[in-house]
Amino acid sequence: MMKMFLITLIISFILTMIYMLTSFQATANFYEKKTPFECGFDPISIMRSSMSTRFFLLLVLFLIFDIEISLLFPFFNIMLMMNSVLIMISIFLFILLLFLGLLVEWSQGALEWA
Repeated sequence: MMKMFLITLIISFILTMIYMLTSFQATANFYEKKTPFECGFDPISIMRSSMSTRFFLLLVLFLIFDIEISLLFPFFNIMLMMNSVLIMISIFLFILLLFLGLLVEWSQGALEWA
């Protein structure tokens, strides 16, 4: 066990040294290479630009409901294979839970844009 650990440590050290010796350093001085990358923003512009919290909230809600809907597909497959009352009740309860979650978000005003 210790022998494998030592071999792994030596190989990783050798590979790190090879990378450091052979890496091309000419591109490291460009300003664009040193700036953080932010998706959808110009990397040279001001990094503290405001983002709409409403858009972010709607995006999170869409992802949550999208994932929950994708969880329904196996239920329908199982329901076609086995016609069980327990499966139908669990599908009904899952859809009811989704609907109640939607009603809570609607009553809190999370779905209104303005």
